Amino acid sequence: MKTTKILIIFCVLLSLQLQAQKYFTRSGITQFEASEKAFEPIEAINSSTTVLLDTNNGNIVSQVFMAGFQFKNALMQEHFNENYMDSYQYPKATFKGKLDNFSIVSLNANNSYDLNGVLTIKGIKKNIQTIVSVKVENNRIFISGSFYVNANDFDIKIPSIIRDKIAKQIEISINYELIEKK
Repeated sequence: MKTTKILIIFCVLLSLQLQAQKYFTRSGITQFEASEKAFEPIEAINSSTTVLLDTNNGNIVSQVFMAGFQFKNALMQEHFNENYMDSYQYPKATFKGKLDNFSIVSLNANNSYDLNGVLTIKGIKKNIQTIVSVKVENNRIFISGSFYVNANDFDIKIPSIIRDKIAKQIEISINYELIEKK
């Protein structure tokens, strides 16, 4: 009888643990900066990135709609969507990866993890490796970091007349606040 009660308590606790495995957001921030010094800043922000993190194994996926990037200059935004990213043909970018050695149990104020995965832009897949900061606060998981990509790697064609005004290495920054998926 005593063993049965312990087994039932263990199963209930295990089921609660299993339910709290996924965290997500639909309002993650992804931004990029592709400016060369002495020229007008080329930067945009997207505040509607969807992210899902499986805390059981560290798997993470994200999706960002290209047309959601907001520029300070409307003409830049138009050129970005129509000429460079072909946003109507390739409406989204995705990332599928893993936080190496991730453990929600061992998270404290601030941890660093290697993030490895595949970034897909315009149908082209490239491996990405970077270090991100991960912290838990008030039952939320915060993930932030940055990495660089080459425009050429994703077949982003930049006209020669403005090529010198756009950085060869584009910095992509992420800032996600994830809540438990219920």
